[in-house]
Amino acid sequence: MFYALIGFIFCLFVPYMARRFAKFMPATFAYALVQIFCCGKRLSSSKRQDARYKLLKQKYNWRSFMFGLFGAVVSYGAYLKFGEVNLWWHLFFIWTLILLTEIDYRMFLLPDILTIPLLIVGFFYATFIADWTFAQDSAMGALFGYFMPALASLCLVWKYKDAFGGGDIKLLAAIGAWFGLEKLIYTILLSVLVFGLYALCMRKRSGAFGPAIAVSAIVIAFYFF
Repeated sequence: MFYALIGFIFCLFVPYMARRFAKFMPATFAYALVQIFCCGKRLSSSKRQDARYKLLKQKYNWRSFMFGLFGAVVSYGAYLKFGEVNLWWHLFFIWTLILLTEIDYRMFLLPDILTIPLLIVGFFYATFIADWTFAQDSAMGALFGYFMPALASLCLVWKYKDAFGGGDIKLLAAIGAWFGLEKLIYTILLSVLVFGLYALCMRKRSGAFGPAIAVSAIVIAFYFF
């Protein structure tokens, strides 16, 4: 239950961290790193007593609790699936994707301060620790994850100028570094299906694609890791 508790605590703060990112992004890497830990302005007592503020706070607390619950379940599932050996690497991968999901859902933005470390750690892990891939496959996955959506964007730019954002491309490159080429392809195919189902259920023709990528990567990780 230790890992479930740690996952609950981390994911409990995911909505808060996403709100912090929303206040200062886009920003340089250094500025973003400082601002993550800077406390926001305190609201006046009259503002805190406002009915609309209380309702928003209630929704925020409920959302935080649901993220914490999800994080506990996923973290405990990771422990059961992978065991304690190298588990913290897997949790880093999963928790980062959960945070990116909330940030992209709120802001339509995937910050470099998260995607670039995810790429670097993924390549290190694939090179020195993982037993399902190796350095060359990790590099191929990262390159494919970067250039495939970039080329696809060139084909779609005349009709859909924002088909792939820069953050989506960097996220796919990072996941490619963790997974290698073959599993990255599975992730891309699944993310298209996930986004299609979401758009159909919500009756939307566009939206943030990052959450679909992140959710698909977590599913693929549990299946193949």
